[in-house]
Amino acid sequence: MLRSSNLVAAVLDFRNLDDDGLTAHWLPIVQSSGDEDLFGKLHPRITGQTVTEFLVFQVANPNSIVSSIAQARENARMVRDQVTVELWEEINRLYLFLHSPRADELWRENPADFFRAVRNGSLLLQGLTDGTVVRNEGWSFIQAGRYLERADKTSRILDVRHASLPARGVPAAPSQADSLGWSAVLRSCSAWDAYKALHGAEVQPALVAEFLLLSDEFPRSVRFCVRRLDRALRSISGVAEGRFCNDAEKLAGRLLAELQFSTADDIFDIGLHTYIDVAQAKLNAIGDALFQAYIFQPFQTPEEHELRQQEEQQQQSSLPGFRASENPGQTPGGQQAATGHISTPPA
Repeated sequence: MLRSSNLVAAVLDFRNLDDDGLTAHWLPIVQSSGDEDLFGKLHPRITGQTVTEFLVFQVANPNSIVSSIAQARENARMVRDQVTVELWEEINRLYLFLHSPRADELWRENPADFFRAVRNGSLLLQGLTDGTVVRNEGWSFIQAGRYLERADKTSRILDVRHASLPARGVPAAPSQADSLGWSAVLRSCSAWDAYKALHGAEVQPALVAEFLLLSDEFPRSVRFCVRRLDRALRSISGVAEGRFCNDAEKLAGRLLAELQFSTADDIFDIGLHTYIDVAQAKLNAIGDALFQAYIFQPFQTPEEHELRQQEEQQQQSSLPGFRASENPGQTPGGQQAATGHISTPPA
């Protein structure tokens, strides 16, 4: 939720709120949020005013800045005993700021400062999380959620510019206007300085896409986020790298391998928009599998759990080449997590 509010603020911060000459830019921003249908139901026309209202203040939009912060606060309230005082106070401060007359006044006088305040509050919350939360299972779930959402939002911001590219093939040198648009994409992902340090000030769409999708060092690239997501999932279950015990781990490991062995040419051979659509579908599948594995887990009595483990061990022992004395797939919880086999972790 916090990451969503941060990136919405970043995208809108680089769009002049004067609609003159910028109408064509508003639709891709709405499309990148994935809420185009909901926007159409709430607003008959696409203008700067309706788009910013929808993405910033619209309570009926669950992904607006106001809604995201409210949901983050409610989630924290439900686990208040597990949230540090510093983190809880900052969530409350940001929530109260967004509902205060001061926020309305700042929005009217200087939208850029308003977005900067939201973005800085979101980054402060992430820093407080890193600096005050105990590294236990709860921390691992926070990391999984953070990097799953960050990968999704980075890909959506990048997709805003796909209409300026050919459907397939490496794009040609951009015009001055296109260069400004791609620079805005980098700044929206807080990636301008990191990109410039690697490639200089010349903005090339192919290099921007490669950097935001495939960089293994930039903390907001899709590849970096999926690697951290994969690590967090394995920290939760205790399964070693290269193995899995649920669909979320299997799908995350598979996507990570695809990103690790992809190049910019692979991206543009099928088209940037298509590549991002496929990646987003896989990220959504990981999120659904994570929810099924740990949230929708059916309750099991200790006797049922023990019986389930025995059945899984018997299935493993019947596999060709299995030897009881060499059982590298044994996990800390006693589960078998051999490659190619999925077993559900205990509730």
